[in-house]
Amino acid sequence: MSEGQGGAVGGVPGPPVWWVPRREGSEVASVAAAAACGAPTMRRSVIPTSGARRFVQRVRLLWITATGSVKVKLLLACCIAFTVLLIAGRAFSATSWRHHLSVHAQPMPRRGYTIFINTWKRNDLLKKSVQHYAFCSGVDSIHIVWSETDPPSDLLFAYLKQAVEKTSRDGKNIELKFDLNLEDSLNNRFKDIKELTSDAIFSIDDDVLFPCTSVEFAFNVWQSAPATLVGFVPRMHWLYKSRDGQEYYRYRGWWTVWWTGTYSMVLTKAAFFHRKYLALYTNQMPSSIRDYVTNNRNCEDIAMSFLVANVTDSPPIWVKGKIYEMGLTGISSLGGHNERRSRCLNDFTTLYGRMPLVSTTVKAVDSRESWFW
Repeated sequence: MSEGQGGAVGGVPGPPVWWVPRREGSEVASVAAAAACGAPTMRRSVIPTSGARRFVQRVRLLWITATGSVKVKLLLACCIAFTVLLIAGRAFSATSWRHHLSVHAQPMPRRGYTIFINTWKRNDLLKKSVQHYAFCSGVDSIHIVWSETDPPSDLLFAYLKQAVEKTSRDGKNIELKFDLNLEDSLNNRFKDIKELTSDAIFSIDDDVLFPCTSVEFAFNVWQSAPATLVGFVPRMHWLYKSRDGQEYYRYRGWWTVWWTGTYSMVLTKAAFFHRKYLALYTNQMPSSIRDYVTNNRNCEDIAMSFLVANVTDSPPIWVKGKIYEMGLTGISSLGGHNERRSRCLNDFTTLYGRMPLVSTTVKAVDSRESWFW
């Protein structure tokens, strides 16, 4: 037997050893060993019928190819159909949302804001305040709420006019106007003024200053929520129960807000609000509340907080900002201030028939100016 030959069966030369088809496990090894030794095997012939095998392989390959092609086509068709349905659904949803928005959304507020400065016989503070805020880029006009018996002098008006012209940026023409009032009332700071050119009102007392960067940031926050009060000085109301079980409210100041992180009002001594609330305060808010403010010379800011919360059912927004106080002779420095403010809370709640104020813990912080926020 030569090296390349296998065994023979009945005198017929066997196939070469290397031609043995691959089999599973020990079967392959046993067939190969038997062929190499020339031993006859009783197993099925290892010689396949090549024509039939090739035919079967081709049929199987065609079947696999055809089946795979059909599956791929079906899968591709499903993907296309799903994509079309998804795009159509998104388009319908977007169209519906835009229609809903156009019907119910309020128009965007006009750019710029008007500053209302409330003053009372402190011309030196008024001069500093006007000169400071005239430098802020978003200011359209400055209105001075004047409730003194004597009108402002021509000298004072000329000084303030010149200060605005020198201080305003890029030669911007900022309107300066005195709003004269015959009656001395804290309601004057919210009197309806028809000729305003901006929707945003920044109400400020004459004895507090905020950097223009803080004011501009607060204005940006207000633009995102123009229906609410946005301000720098937060306060809170707390519900208590007396010994006989009756509920009543107490007014709490800065230290309570700082300790709890909770507030429900921002004082209008430094706050943005929409000019529509001037008309609501003057014409639609119960006159008994305005009379209360006039008679008690207090709580006009709480009255405005009640008004806005009653309209929106939402809390105000407290904005972080640096405050520089130039005077300490306001009514808040008098004894019994919190008790009088608490009385306002309870009396206004009775007049409204409910407590509209909504508490919150949200605080707007300019991330560009803070390391920790």
